[in-house]
Amino acid sequence: MSHDPEASLPAATQSSPPPQVPPAQQGSAAKRSIRGTMAAASLTVMVAQIANALPGALNGEFQTTFNTVGSQLTWITAAFMVLVVVFELTFGLLGDKFGHRKLVIGGAAFVAVGSVVCALAPTVQLMWVGSAINGLGAGAIFPASLALVAAVSRNMGERIRGIAIWAGFLSAGSALSPLLGGVLAGLGSWRGAYVVVAVVSLVALVLTALLAREAFSPHARSLDIWGQVTFAAGLILVLFGLVQGPEAGWGTGYVLGSLVIGAVLLAVFVAIELKVESPLLDLRLFRIRQFTVSSLVAVVGMFAFLGACFTTSMWLGPVQHQNPLFLGLLFLLLQGPAFVLIPVISRLQARFGSRWLMTFGFISMGAGALIASGFDVLDRDVTAFILPCLLVGLGFAFTLSPMTAIAVNSVPRQLTGMASATTNLLRDLGFALGPVLVGAVALSAAGSRLVVSLQTSNLTPDQLGPAMGIAEAGGPIALNSLPAGVPGAAGSEFALAALGAGFAQAYLVVAIAALAAAALSYFGLRGAKEPDMDEAVHQSA
Repeated sequence: MSHDPEASLPAATQSSPPPQVPPAQQGSAAKRSIRGTMAAASLTVMVAQIANALPGALNGEFQTTFNTVGSQLTWITAAFMVLVVVFELTFGLLGDKFGHRKLVIGGAAFVAVGSVVCALAPTVQLMWVGSAINGLGAGAIFPASLALVAAVSRNMGERIRGIAIWAGFLSAGSALSPLLGGVLAGLGSWRGAYVVVAVVSLVALVLTALLAREAFSPHARSLDIWGQVTFAAGLILVLFGLVQGPEAGWGTGYVLGSLVIGAVLLAVFVAIELKVESPLLDLRLFRIRQFTVSSLVAVVGMFAFLGACFTTSMWLGPVQHQNPLFLGLLFLLLQGPAFVLIPVISRLQARFGSRWLMTFGFISMGAGALIASGFDVLDRDVTAFILPCLLVGLGFAFTLSPMTAIAVNSVPRQLTGMASATTNLLRDLGFALGPVLVGAVALSAAGSRLVVSLQTSNLTPDQLGPAMGIAEAGGPIALNSLPAGVPGAAGSEFALAALGAGFAQAYLVVAIAALAAAALSYFGLRGAKEPDMDEAVHQSA
C-alpha cells in the first residue's frame, strides 16, 4: 500500500496557503530547520511504510512459524490497515490541534513498540497485536509527517518539491520492505526484519525530536467523538465478520451478529455526520457526481491492487512454500513502479489528463490479475509471475496520483482539504478490503472444494479421518502444510489443488474489480476538472 501525498494532508493544511516564514527566520538557521524537518519526515514515513508492506513477503514464514489457518494470516495484514483507516482522519485533526511534530514522535514510538512485539511474538495472536500497534503508529505518521513538510515550505514551489521528496521516501519504503523481509527470511530470521524496523523507528523518533520544527493549524476543527466511535466500531465489526466467515461459516451467530451490528453502527455514523457541525467525514461532498465516482473508483481500484498483492503473497507463500526472497523480488515489481515512475506520471498527467491515466492503469492491473488467474498451482516456476506483477505494479503507478487529482479538483476550493482527506480514507478502505475480501473468496472456495475432494477420494481410512479433521478445524491452509509422514498428510495434495482453485478465483475477482474501476474512470469521469499542471510546474521551477 502507498499513500498519495496530497491526500494525506490534513484539511486545514491543504485548504490554506503554506505559511510564510518571517524574514528574521531566514538564513542558515532556517535552512537547517527546513532540512532537519524534511529529513525527519521522510525517514519516518519510509519506516512506517516498511512496516505496512512487510507481511507481504512473509506470509509463508508466518504460516510455518505459527501453524496458522487462513483467517489468521489475513488478520496480520488487515490489522495494520484497519487501524490506519479507522483513525487517520482523527489523527490529522489531532495534529492540527496539538502539533504534528508530537504526532510523528508518538507514531514512531508506536511503530517501534509494535515491531518489537512482532519480532518477539510467540503466537499469531501477538502478531495481530504488533501489527495493529504498527498501524496505529503509521496512521499518525502518514498525515502528520506530510503536514510538517507543508509547514516548512515558504512558497508553492518549495511545497511541491518537498512533497515529491516525501513521496519518494514513502514509495521507497514500499519497494524496500518486501526485499528486506525476503532477504532476512532467506537467511533464516524473518523476525530480524522487524528488529530493523524498530531500530530505524527509534532513529526517526530521535531525529524528529531534535531537528523537526513543530506545526499547528490555527483553524483546527473540533473533535467528532461519536462519529469516531461509531465509525471505528462499525468498520471493525464488519471486517471481522468478513474475515471469520469463510472458516466459521457465514450463518454462525457471532459472524452474522458482527456483520449486522457493524452495518447498523455505520448507518448511525452516517446519521451523525449529517447532523454534527464539524463532521469527521463531510458527506456533502458526495453530492458532486465526479467526486462520488472518483471515490468509488478509489475503493474498488485499491481493493484490486492490494487484493492482487495479497493473493500473490498467499499463492507463493503458504500455498506453494516458495523461497521468500523470490516473493520479495516480485514485490519490487508490484511496488517499485510507483516510485520509479513519479516524474513520468507527472508529465503524462499534464499531457493526457488523469482520466486517461486511470483508465489505462486499471486495465493494466486487470490484465495482470487475469493472466495470474490462469496459473496452475502445481507449476512452481516463479518467473511466470514477472509479467502479471509488472502489469499490476504499472497499473498502480498510473492510478495513484491521478485519483486524488480528480477528487480534489472536482470540488469547490474551500472543500479541497476535506476532499483530499476523504479520498485518502476511501482509498485506504480499499486497501483494507483487499486482503479481507479476496481471502474470504479464496478460502471459502478452497474449503468447499477440499471437503468434496476428500469425500470422493480413495484415501485409506487412517489418512482420510485425520485429513478431514484437520480440514474442518484449520481449513485447507493447515492441511496443505502438514509434513510428510504424519496422519492426514496424504490429503495435502487435495488441499493444494483446492487452494490453487480458490486463489485463482480470487485473482479473477481482482481482475473484474480492476476492469470495473477502468470502466468507471472512463465513462464516469468525463468532463472532470484537471489541475493546472503548467502553473504547478512553473511554480516549482
